Amino acid sequence: MTKQKTIIVRIALLAGTLISLFFVPWLLVKAWVLPLPNTVQEQLDEAIGHGFEGMIVYVDQSDKSSQFLAAGWHNRENKIPAKPKALFKLASISKLYDAVAVTKLVSDGRLSLDKTVADYFPELVGVIDNAEKITLRVMIQHKSGIPNFTDAPDFWANPTETFEESLALIKGKPANFEPGEDYEYCNTNYLLINKIMDNELGYRNFQYIQEEVLIPLNLNNTFGSLKEVNIEHVMSGYHVGHPDDLKTDDHGMLATAEDVGVFLRALNDGSVFEKGEQEIYASIYKYEHAGWVPGYQSFAKYYKDIDAVLVAFYSTTDPKLYNWNLSEIINNRIVKILKK
Repeated sequence: MTKQKTIIVRIALLAGTLISLFFVPWLLVKAWVLPLPNTVQEQLDEAIGHGFEGMIVYVDQSDKSSQFLAAGWHNRENKIPAKPKALFKLASISKLYDAVAVTKLVSDGRLSLDKTVADYFPELVGVIDNAEKITLRVMIQHKSGIPNFTDAPDFWANPTETFEESLALIKGKPANFEPGEDYEYCNTNYLLINKIMDNELGYRNFQYIQEEVLIPLNLNNTFGSLKEVNIEHVMSGYHVGHPDDLKTDDHGMLATAEDVGVFLRALNDGSVFEKGEQEIYASIYKYEHAGWVPGYQSFAKYYKDIDAVLVAFYSTTDPKLYNWNLSEIINNRIVKILKK
C-alpha cells in the first residue's frame, strides 16, 4: 500500500470512529474514559453522578472480607439513603434458580430433558408451533424458537398476571426458527418451564427452590414475590420518563445482593449440587446472569481469574437501554478496581 493510500485509509477510519461516537451518548463515553477510582465505593458514588438513583454492590473475593456497598437512594421521595442489604427485584437472574431446580428434578427422574412441550402440555399441540419437537432442554437453553411474550407491544405498561394471560400473547404466532437451530432469549421458555415444575410437584416450585437450594445455603433473604416481604425493605425503582416509584409492581423473586452472591458462589463451586447434578446443569445452562424489569437492573457474575463474585443492582432504567450499557461499563470498571 502506498503512503498516500495509507493516509486515506487512516482518514477514513478516523471519520468512521467520529461518526460512530456521534451516535453514542456522551455519558457512556465519559463513564468509560474517566480515571479509574481507587475503591469500589468511589466507583458507586461516581455512578450516582451519572444519573442512577441508587446502587447496591456485593463483592466476595477469595480470602478477603466481603464488601457490602451502596450509594444513592433507597427511597428518593423520602430521602432514605441506599441500604447494602435491601431487597431488590432479581428479574431474569431467577432463571439460574429455575435451572438448578430443573437439574435436581431431572436428577431425581421426575422430569426429562428430552420430553417435549407436547408431552408436558398436550393441549398446546397446534397452539405452539413445533410443540412435538421443542424439548425441555432447548427451552432451558433459549433455543426453542417460541416467540417471547414480553415482546408484546406495551407489555411492561400492563404486564400479565397469570400463565394463561401470558401464553395468550403468543398464541397463533409462528415460530421464529426451528427448535435447536438458533438462539433467542425468550421469557416464554421459562413461563412454560415454571408451569412444568409446578405441575410435576403439585405445588409452587419456589417452595421446592426453598427446600433444595435456599435453606441448605442459609439464604434467608430470598423471596418468591412481593407478597412475602415487608415492602419497606425493598429498594425503590425508577424508570426515566415515568413519575412513580415502581417498587410495588410484582415481578417475581427478590433477594439481597449478599444472598445472590452466596448462591452464585455455590453454583460456580458446585456446592449447591448433589452427586451427578453438576454434570447435568453444565450441559444445559450458564453460571452467570443479568436481569431487567422497569426500575431494576441486576447483574450476577463470577470472575474465575480473581476468584470473585460480583453482584450489582441498579435502581434506574430507561426506554432506550442507555442505562443498561452504562451499568455494564461500571461493572467492568469495578472489576478493574478489584484486579488492581
